[in-house]
Amino acid sequence: MSFRAARSTVAAFCFALALYCGAAAQSLPAKIDDRDFWAMVEGLSEPGGSFATDNRVSNEIAFQQVIPELQRHEQAAYIGVGPEQNFTYIASLKPKIAFIVDIRRQNLLLHLTYKALVELSADRTEFMSRLFARPRPGGTGPDSTPRELFTAYTNMSPSDALARSNLEAMVELLKETHGFPLSDDDERGIAEIYRSLYLGGPDLKGNFGGGSWIPSYADLMAQTDLEGRNHSYLASEAAFLTLKAYQTKNLIVPVVGDFAGGRAIRGVGRYLAEHGATVTTFYLSNVEEYLFKSNSWGSFIRNVSSLPIGDGSLFIRTYFTHNDAGLLTLLDPIRGTLDAFDNGQIKSYNDVVFRSKAPAR
Repeated sequence: MSFRAARSTVAAFCFALALYCGAAAQSLPAKIDDRDFWAMVEGLSEPGGSFATDNRVSNEIAFQQVIPELQRHEQAAYIGVGPEQNFTYIASLKPKIAFIVDIRRQNLLLHLTYKALVELSADRTEFMSRLFARPRPGGTGPDSTPRELFTAYTNMSPSDALARSNLEAMVELLKETHGFPLSDDDERGIAEIYRSLYLGGPDLKGNFGGGSWIPSYADLMAQTDLEGRNHSYLASEAAFLTLKAYQTKNLIVPVVGDFAGGRAIRGVGRYLAEHGATVTTFYLSNVEEYLFKSNSWGSFIRNVSSLPIGDGSLFIRTYFTHNDAGLLTLLDPIRGTLDAFDNGQIKSYNDVVFRSKAPAR
């Protein structure tokens, strides 16, 4: 059986499974209760691994450029990887559910840290006060730009007392309010992650080996699309409150998973098929580059073939050009990638990059 035939069989089976014992598949929930959320986190996750970088923030300054094109497509389920850039995609695209799949357990703990900080905060200013363990500054309000907010917090020093109070509130929310059974190692991991966030503050940069090109947290939140519009999750009170609603309803599910592993992505696919939903956006960053280096990209694309997708389902790829062009954010139909693989047209990382398209200027 060819890869294409096998893929069609799997897709048919997934949707047959979704219809089994019922007239129609259950729709995706508007809210996931705490017990089910944690069962998903644990049930979908694989043993943790390592990655080339252990970044707390992104370095992808062009990631917003594809948002206007993505917003033209009706959104169902979102899958992403890495830290805070996912929040901007989620707040802008408004999928029905989102899964963050990353090989590092530290990334799962980072997302639990953000979950607690967002849920505890009524607005952007309070969130940034908690995130950076700094008192709320005067002169800021609901109409402040991200640059104005970050500048205000840059001019303040972190408070150890605020940091301790915030950490206690975060752990209490996760363990007592939500009932998540965090281990001692998890609590220590969250404390370490939070410390790096508030000590780094608005100038925090990811650990990408140095270089003046690496953007700070403040730089990332001030980026725009090609028309000059800022879509970041801190661009407006409305964007932040959209993210807060997702977090409060447990609709952003962090998962420990290897893109080429046997459980995480396939498990997400089964869950979506059981609920009659498709993956409409899959943000990959540049993980595929490392999958090709480890000769595991084929396993990844076979995992993707198990996902329920539609004609409008898209990959988001980040390409570091290693020349003066710097960094590109690219879109590629998922079904087109699967067909190209089935036809033997993809042999290298360059093959997937060159078939992808940058947004029109």
